Amino acid sequence: MMGLLADYTLQNVMLGAALIGVISGVLGAFAVLRRQSLLGDALAHAALPGVCIGFMLAGAREMGSIMGGALFTGVVAALLMVALTRNTRLKTDAALAATLSLGFALGVVLLTWIQRRSGASQAGLDSFLFGQAAATTRADLYPMMILVGVALVGVALLWKPLKLMTFDPTFAAVTGLPVQWLERLLTAMIALAVVTGLQMVGVVLMTAMIIAPGAAARQWCGSLLGMVILSALLGALAGIGGGLVSALAPGLSTGPVVVLLATLLALLSLLLAPRRGLIPAWWRRRHRRSHTSTDRILQTLYDLAREHGDWHYRVEQGAVDAYHGMITEPQLSALADRGLVVPAQHMPDEGRHWQLTETGVAHAAEYAQRRRRRFGNGA
Repeated sequence: MMGLLADYTLQNVMLGAALIGVISGVLGAFAVLRRQSLLGDALAHAALPGVCIGFMLAGAREMGSIMGGALFTGVVAALLMVALTRNTRLKTDAALAATLSLGFALGVVLLTWIQRRSGASQAGLDSFLFGQAAATTRADLYPMMILVGVALVGVALLWKPLKLMTFDPTFAAVTGLPVQWLERLLTAMIALAVVTGLQMVGVVLMTAMIIAPGAAARQWCGSLLGMVILSALLGALAGIGGGLVSALAPGLSTGPVVVLLATLLALLSLLLAPRRGLIPAWWRRRHRRSHTSTDRILQTLYDLAREHGDWHYRVEQGAVDAYHGMITEPQLSALADRGLVVPAQHMPDEGRHWQLTETGVAHAAEYAQRRRRRFGNGA
């Protein structure tokens, strides 16, 4: 393993993937909270024509020019999307779809034209569709570092305005913040994240890197700062882990492996996060249902009987189930075994009914009195 980590190419891949994970996690957290999950997809596809334009201007596969071109067309696409949303009747999803389709179609046309030119067939621009991490050199990492640094500094300097705009854009506008300009700036920074990952992850898969770390962190954190930090860490973990896995299993492309790991982290978070995870939520519901006190069920029958002025009032089991949000037959059967309730017949076409016994009335009255004393004492 130590010999593998000393490999020059693997070091470049892991560092590049970690950079992509950090910037995607930080900016993707805002995209997730602002419900702009498709924004990364639109910007990634819109960056493809910029890749081709950068190549044509430089006359070679020079990363600085290519990333500059991708950033330019990504920002133009973002501004076009905002303009369509604000100045027409198009909704956000329609504007995103139009921008994505237009950008990708133009990119494919330019890519095909470049590859048919004499001497350009080996340019390797098609690798930007799905990424080619193994081709990353140390020189390629420097523009990526600059873009990541610019994005992180921008988020740090504009932290409070971005936070306010994310959670309450109306109040942010009332306080005098330039919300529209902040939205454009945040979109441009997300375009930075997309451009950073084009070399390794590619146009098609980059949207997952924007969304997956933020979606995973959202399940664990209740604050924006914690979510942004955890999202960056999860993104870096997915990047480094994807680089190692692809190195240990020759033939696997790094970009798709990185995306798969990021998606796996998001899936595990959705399932296991203590506060929002599906499994803990299911367990809490199961625990609550299994531990609902029989005395509470008895108290419900008692209250209904008192409201109707009849201590032997027949209560339908379905009504008790609906009130407690659970199947209460086990508790009612336990109360029946204790002689506190008995099943009762009512109309033939209605569900099962229960009524209190004399002992049940006395027990429920005593339970209600204990609760009144306890709450009266501030419990």
